[in-house]
Amino acid sequence: MRRTRAVTLAAAFLFTTALGGGAAAAAQERPADDGALTQAIAKDYDYLRDLYTHFHRHPELSYQEQKTAKRYAKELKKLGFDVTEKVGAYAKRPDLTAYGVVAVMENGDGPTVMLRADMDGLPIEEKTGVAYASTDQQVEQTGETVHVMHACAHDTHMTMAIGAARRLVDMKDQWQGTLVVIGQPAEERIAGAKAMLEDGLFERFPQPDYNVALHTSGSAPAGHLVYAKGPALASSDSVDIVVHGVGAHGAYPHQGRDPIVVAAHIVTALQTIVARETDPLDSAVVTVGRITGGTKHNIIPEEVELNLTVRTFDPAVRDRVLASIERIAHNTARALGVKEDQLPEVNLHGESVGPTVNDPELTDRLAKLFAARFGADRVHQRDPVMGAEDFSHYGNTPEDIPSVMFWLGGTPPEAIRAAEAKGESVPSNHSPYFAPDPEPTLTTGVEALTAAVLELMPAESGGEGSSTGQ
Repeated sequence: MRRTRAVTLAAAFLFTTALGGGAAAAAQERPADDGALTQAIAKDYDYLRDLYTHFHRHPELSYQEQKTAKRYAKELKKLGFDVTEKVGAYAKRPDLTAYGVVAVMENGDGPTVMLRADMDGLPIEEKTGVAYASTDQQVEQTGETVHVMHACAHDTHMTMAIGAARRLVDMKDQWQGTLVVIGQPAEERIAGAKAMLEDGLFERFPQPDYNVALHTSGSAPAGHLVYAKGPALASSDSVDIVVHGVGAHGAYPHQGRDPIVVAAHIVTALQTIVARETDPLDSAVVTVGRITGGTKHNIIPEEVELNLTVRTFDPAVRDRVLASIERIAHNTARALGVKEDQLPEVNLHGESVGPTVNDPELTDRLAKLFAARFGADRVHQRDPVMGAEDFSHYGNTPEDIPSVMFWLGGTPPEAIRAAEAKGESVPSNHSPYFAPDPEPTLTTGVEALTAAVLELMPAESGGEGSSTGQ
């Protein structure tokens, strides 16, 4: 998942008031849980820890999750799921294999719920110092050999999904319907969800009535759940601008057309899109994350490339921002004397996705469930953030499937307090120093996912999915 802004411990606890009386009331109205699920997960923790440390030690980059997917599929096959591997097709990269995993378990008539876990790691050298730190390396798409790390906690996501599947197999008398557990590749490239859908995820396999996911966050306290209702994460568009020029000797700039100068003016002008073209009540981000061009101090190059990320919540704002980028790039170049046949090329990169919108009714339903189970002081509402996730693809279908993604805290509360006392931030997702606290993170995540399925697929008396018949 793309990095989001930090949520401080103090802010997280303030979110409790945003829940209002609904979740607190639900916690009082619902019958108290007998603790059986919590105890079963505690007994299973050694398995969860070992599986998590395996995934953490051996991360694989996007498009290369072969061994990860094989282990994920193996665990679900052992539980009796009908498992299909290599689900997905990258439209723009037919040379790559999509290692998506789809596991299906039918348990009588009832709703279909899909639990999604992403599987890919990041090209980061781990510096956490934990005993199970990754030392693995892989060859990146650029051809460069890089260190690989699960710096966005996808290792916890896989472990929690499998952990929930283990509990649900043992509790088949308590739910009824079809459970679909998927392992999604290439989330960090915003490519895996689309690849699985284009390969018939919802045609070849049961189409969900609900999509549910948890994402571990380094900025929230371990064992706490955080959510946004409605818009939760922004759209993300990767834009490439190629600025053309006329190469020349650096000592004779008048004999060429310097694309570096043109690119510099474009970068400056792009800042006006948010500052002067976007309604202050709307939200948008235009960031130039990379500039490449040139080979030597005294050579004016032929071209310069700019790589941008664009974030918005509103589709109309998104369209206006993207149109403004092209307009500014072309007209800035014109103003600096670039010929019409050499105007900058503005291309929308394949790494693009719409906003993640949590279905309000489903979000409220699960937030109340979690508050009743874990306590309202551990369930917090927050504002949308500018991070992005391709989980949004599963809900943004013609059927408009109700979907929700919760965040799960992964950092010990005392570590957050200590950092705040120093005026510092704890390591967040995508940091080489981010390592979730395994026990509270994994056990809370497994319990939350299991409880969500039980809530959405309750067993009916005498139903086909009930082994007791009571």
